[in-house]
Amino acid sequence: MAYTGSSMTKGQIESKLSEAISKFEIEQMGRGPEKIRTVIFQDLILIRLNGFLSISEKNLAKNPGGIQLIKNARTALFENAREELEATIKTVLDVNIVSTYSDVSTKTGEKIIAIVIDQDIEKLMK
Repeated sequence: MAYTGSSMTKGQIESKLSEAISKFEIEQMGRGPEKIRTVIFQDLILIRLNGFLSISEKNLAKNPGGIQLIKNARTALFENAREELEATIKTVLDVNIVSTYSDVSTKTGEKIIAIVIDQDIEKLMK
């Protein structure tokens, strides 16, 4: 089975993934995003989170050393919680995850998570 609840539309799956990732962010990172959007494109799931930096991180991001500290800390936190993130994705989609990437923009307060899976979800939904 490619995805759970085969009667769900692409938009419904994207919405459920956004909800699950938002909950994951609160549980694992301590706070959720102000805004989250998930897009499925073939075998790629892109999650864009806005407004997830804390006030202290925003202040720290005002200098280059602080920016690197935030990036290093957020990368370490993400790597540490990777298995939980992948388990979260699998609660919505019954797929095998090939790889997971994440990066943070301290300039915009935005985070992007990219997840590569082993099949083209869009083809399976048609």
